[in-house]
Amino acid sequence: MLNILITGAQGFIGQNVLAALGRDPKLNIESIDIGDSRKQLETGLQKCDALIHLAGINRALSDADYEFGNVGVLDPMLTMLEGRQQQPLIILSSSIQAGLDNPYGRSKRHAEEILDGYCRRTGASARIFRLPGVFGKWCRPNYNSVVATFCHNIVREIPIQISDPQKEIDLVHVDDVVLAFRTLIDEEVRGFEYRDVAPAFKVKLGELAGYIRDFHEGRNSLKIADLSDPFLRRLYGTYMSYLPPDGFAYPLQRKLDPRGELAEILKADGHGQLFISRTKPGIVRGNHYHDLKVEKFLVLEGEAKIGFRNISTSEKAEYRVEGRDMKVVDIPPGWTHSLENVGKAEMIVLFWASEVFDEARPDTYPAEV
Repeated sequence: MLNILITGAQGFIGQNVLAALGRDPKLNIESIDIGDSRKQLETGLQKCDALIHLAGINRALSDADYEFGNVGVLDPMLTMLEGRQQQPLIILSSSIQAGLDNPYGRSKRHAEEILDGYCRRTGASARIFRLPGVFGKWCRPNYNSVVATFCHNIVREIPIQISDPQKEIDLVHVDDVVLAFRTLIDEEVRGFEYRDVAPAFKVKLGELAGYIRDFHEGRNSLKIADLSDPFLRRLYGTYMSYLPPDGFAYPLQRKLDPRGELAEILKADGHGQLFISRTKPGIVRGNHYHDLKVEKFLVLEGEAKIGFRNISTSEKAEYRVEGRDMKVVDIPPGWTHSLENVGKAEMIVLFWASEVFDEARPDTYPAEV
């Protein structure tokens, strides 16, 4: 079992690293944060096989505070480690601002230089990650993450400020940061190197706000983004993590008629839509066909008779399906179809259609089975 020491474990990245690595039975995790004693730090350093150093500050009242928070914390730890015969792998979270001439960037660059010198003296191995903006769950809003701020505010319908919609920012997702750290622990790492987190994304502030607003509106329109896009999939998960606990649920618009009721659940361009119906005993739905649209029926409760007739050949087919069967029935184009509740209780059916319903081109043509 490998012993891993994480500093800054209660910060945004630290919480995610702690949770992910803590699930691994091959790792023994120790964590250090503000308020822990020097003795706890020394004990953790004495036995660690890898040190993930995340502690630092990115907002300060003076240049000296940056230097203390980003260098003054690292330097004493390296001094404690220097007498060890077996040096741990050191993973340092730095910033792309280390390449800039500002107080924060200079302090980060100084920390990198100190670690480089330490590795040269002792033969220790280290990897430095100059991270761009990191986004994901548990990031503090209205602090130093525009993604966290936009998600938190838009979810709560609080206005956001965009100074320059065309400004492009660089981002990586916290889960990819964690994976990069975890991968290093399993590698045969030697020497001192810089590493990057992949995938990395570029997005304009105006676009970022637009995506998040679309996610928010999707709970009313039922439309969801194309989550095959790796950035949007990560951003959508991040947006959802900012929902307040009393806002997880939302009602669907129910369409009631003498047959029962129907409600649309989800719509995705290119992936179709989901909807659900409740049908009273003896009622028949459908008796129509589609030229291109494909549907799938899944009876969740009750007893259904699904009838088919091929519009061209008049060939017929019939399926009897009950809720306990957990059987999907495909509805091919060119077959008019009907759905009848042949049971004594209400029938509940889940439907998928291969395209979002378009009133201008419904592709639905009445025809009795």
